[in-house]
Amino acid sequence: MITLLWYILTVLVVVQFVLGSFANGFIVLVNCTDWIKRRKFSLVDQVVTALAIFRVSFLWVILINWYSVASNPALSSLTVFRIIIHISWTVNTHFNTWLATSLSILYLLKIANFSSLLFFYLKRRVKSVLLVILVGSLVFLASQLVSVSNHEIVLSNEKEGNVTWKTKERHLILVSNSAVFLLANLIPFTMSLASLVLLIHSLRKHLKKRQLSGQGSQDPSARVHIRALQTMVSFLLLFAIYFFDTLVSFLNFNKLMNKLVLMFCNALLVLYPSSHSLILIWGNKKLTRAFLTYLRQLRSGLRDRE
Repeated sequence: MITLLWYILTVLVVVQFVLGSFANGFIVLVNCTDWIKRRKFSLVDQVVTALAIFRVSFLWVILINWYSVASNPALSSLTVFRIIIHISWTVNTHFNTWLATSLSILYLLKIANFSSLLFFYLKRRVKSVLLVILVGSLVFLASQLVSVSNHEIVLSNEKEGNVTWKTKERHLILVSNSAVFLLANLIPFTMSLASLVLLIHSLRKHLKKRQLSGQGSQDPSARVHIRALQTMVSFLLLFAIYFFDTLVSFLNFNKLMNKLVLMFCNALLVLYPSSHSLILIWGNKKLTRAFLTYLRQLRSGLRDRE
């Protein structure tokens, strides 16, 4: 029964990996092709393209880690392999999270309308705002990389059977790693959630003005608001799933969970970098048009073969 479940989870991981690689590769291809043709690369396209690149990399890290855990435990026990996977996982998740957060803030500053002077100031300097956020987030990346090294210290001391070390320093390191993990994830989540709430407030004000003026609610601005909100909500939901699964994996490190639970959580992790990219395509007019064009060409090609 357990073996059958592992096979099912493996198929699920591979399917999500293929879909996620296609979606993110498609985003990079369309945006880069458009950049070459028009010699222009909008800020939104830059953030989305960078996010897609890191998500492709993250999908490969997840797949390799899955293979080592499910099919080759000897590989996952190697210290060098484990360190490489942990560092790659940390770097990719960091930029996945903070680029998606930057995209949420970018949607807010580009789409929302507020009379606040501070908002106008940030709106005019949106590129600088995003740069400050991404550069500032490197502090969390450095802290997480230190946590990775602490993690390896814990494992190496456990293998050596250092009982005195286990009872004293092990608890302190695990507590500090937990604090770093929570801060590195809760802060971008809170920033994205605040952007979502402000964008909802902006949409509500916009619809109220149109109702008072006797106009309908279906206008380009409202549709742009709704598309951005759908993208942001999907990111927050998928990020919440990722956060929970990663937390469970961390608890497994403390021997509180079994391997089957860990495998199931790792399978769900693939939803984060794959599903949200499909939603990004659907929420972006340029990407949607390019995708529909690709489907029409594929359909006509299949008809010609018949």
